[in-house]
Amino acid sequence: MESNVSQTQLLLNCTIAVLIPCYNEGLTIAGVIADMRAALPHARVYVYDNNSTDDTISRSRAAGAIVRTERNQGKGNVVRRMFADIDADVYLLLDGDGTYDTGAAPELVRLILEGGLDFVNGKRQESSDQAYRTGHKFGNRLFTGLVQKIFGYGFDDMLSGYKCFSRRFVKSFPAMSRGFEIETEVIIHALELRMPCCELMTRYDKRPPGSASKLRTYRDGWRILMMILRLVKEERPLQMFSLIGAGLMVMAVVLALPLLFTYLQTGLVPRFPTAILATGLGLAGGASLCIAIVLDNVLTTRRELKRIAYLSIPLVNANRDIPDQS
Repeated sequence: MESNVSQTQLLLNCTIAVLIPCYNEGLTIAGVIADMRAALPHARVYVYDNNSTDDTISRSRAAGAIVRTERNQGKGNVVRRMFADIDADVYLLLDGDGTYDTGAAPELVRLILEGGLDFVNGKRQESSDQAYRTGHKFGNRLFTGLVQKIFGYGFDDMLSGYKCFSRRFVKSFPAMSRGFEIETEVIIHALELRMPCCELMTRYDKRPPGSASKLRTYRDGWRILMMILRLVKEERPLQMFSLIGAGLMVMAVVLALPLLFTYLQTGLVPRFPTAILATGLGLAGGASLCIAIVLDNVLTTRRELKRIAYLSIPLVNANRDIPDQS
């Protein structure tokens, strides 16, 4: 009983913003809002409509949400606008399709507040075989595994749309994505700054009849892959450009060795175009290695600046100003 009282005080003592990006979710949005208001009665629920052509806006307002619009199409654009516009201590992000377990919301928020965390990822546990499309499930495992190999382990469900953030995560996050690749960018940002974070298992339900996923398997999968490659270039330049440089150097040596043996035997350089190509590849490989060193130094400075920006925002103290009930 005492634990429940302290948790209620904790929730009352901070501002919580529930963020729901929406595009044509009129069938489910009212239920999601109602469930979230029941789970977190003191939170403000924001719905950002992304050019819906159905009754998403009217149903959201009728359900009691604060409704705003973002004209630039894409989930990444909506999330970036939400993070910029809204001030709160804790931010809970979920989709408006009714597939996520709103009952887990208090626990997600509690982990942020009591655990001193900056990010909690809702790992999806399917409630039925129909909850997850096969292509989406395979793509999630593929991309999550790729990120784990490159950036480190920490999350098993990278593309989950159910996430909870601290204020200092949100206000220091340089969101650049336009679409569903925003989830990838969030995960890598947390891993690169080594933020205190965790993953919580949450139930994942299938969409109700008549509701369709906005995720396009091949188009959005390609965008997610391009986002990973872009972040590899930006966050792992030494490894990336060193690998490219080493590959070019190896090609140059393979082409040049037969010419070198011939020159040592005859004093002549045959196949002059091949010699030019080998020289060019060698120079390009050396340039790539130099680029790797320069970009790695730039990356160190960028990380320091991002870390300073992150630490300049105070962490929400779970015990701040909570009155003594004894």
